[in-house]
Amino acid sequence: MQKYYTRACNFYYGKNSELKVKNKLSLPLNGDNNISFDHLEIITRKYKKKIHIKDINKQNKTIKKNLKEDLKILLKKKKFKNFNLKKIPILMGVINLTPDSFSDGGKYNKNNKSFHHAKYLIKKGCKILDIGGESTRPGSNEVKKQKEWKRIVKTIKKINKLNQFISIDTRKSWIMEKAIKLNVNMINDVSGLNHDSNTINILKKTNIPFVIHHMQRNPKIMQKNPLYKNVVLDIYDFFDKTIRKIRAKGIKHKNIILDPGIGFGKNLKHNITLISNISIFHSLGFPILLGVSRKRFIKDLSGENDSKERIGGTISSNLFALMQGVQFLRVHDVNEVNQSIKVFKSLNFK
Repeated sequence: MQKYYTRACNFYYGKNSELKVKNKLSLPLNGDNNISFDHLEIITRKYKKKIHIKDINKQNKTIKKNLKEDLKILLKKKKFKNFNLKKIPILMGVINLTPDSFSDGGKYNKNNKSFHHAKYLIKKGCKILDIGGESTRPGSNEVKKQKEWKRIVKTIKKINKLNQFISIDTRKSWIMEKAIKLNVNMINDVSGLNHDSNTINILKKTNIPFVIHHMQRNPKIMQKNPLYKNVVLDIYDFFDKTIRKIRAKGIKHKNIILDPGIGFGKNLKHNITLISNISIFHSLGFPILLGVSRKRFIKDLSGENDSKERIGGTISSNLFALMQGVQFLRVHDVNEVNQSIKVFKSLNFK
């Protein structure tokens, strides 16, 4: 049987969106009148077409049924533990405690620098602190679990005093379990829960929120000729399959976030295609996380070699994501991104 996918598109934002919704000219994404859409893209593996929302009932019986089922999901208010998803985007600040991360390796893993950086990120608008002790940049090798834990444990204990929502960026269930005992709030596993066979057991036992992140293969080889039949639909199917798998394993809660994994086993065309079509993942029924901060695709488009000088590309990508209703943004430059969002919102609600 042919599978149909639905992507909300042609978005409105701010006052314009509120007016469109009020006059029934657009539909509120996730029940939020501040972001709405008036077109749907019907997609299969063989074709795609865009239709106006007023033309849904003109489609054939099968397509109409799929559209109406997906619309229920698209319009339903989404929830995630501790956060109001009508006040988006929610910023996740990066704290890398590694000597070799692509952008800030070695910068925060000495002399309480990570703790001071955490306080700075919070002050500038960060709501989630994402702490990692293993670099997963392209070409990186796996770090032994004891070394990874040693890099992060002191920082976790100190940052706990800040009473902030903490995410642990790790692929290892052993690390997850130890971090959860220190009261971390979320697991961010870039392997899509596939690196460690015990991960799902830990997630089920603890009932902790987590991110389902897409990565093709592993960091060592992920950028060696990544291939997809259709990058957007392949990753959609990966999320769908993973959600079904965890449900079958007994994980029933809704505190799950989807991250398509920009730069993780994707070339420039894959990355741009994913970001351009990011709204398709709303029809899976979970909030979306996008991590584009300082990444290589910005260099490929702009020619900027220095990752720290890619703030302009980071901001433009994040504002585009905001316009598509993306709820969580993972960023290094919290101050600059948050500043851009404040100005953007102010201009759109005047």
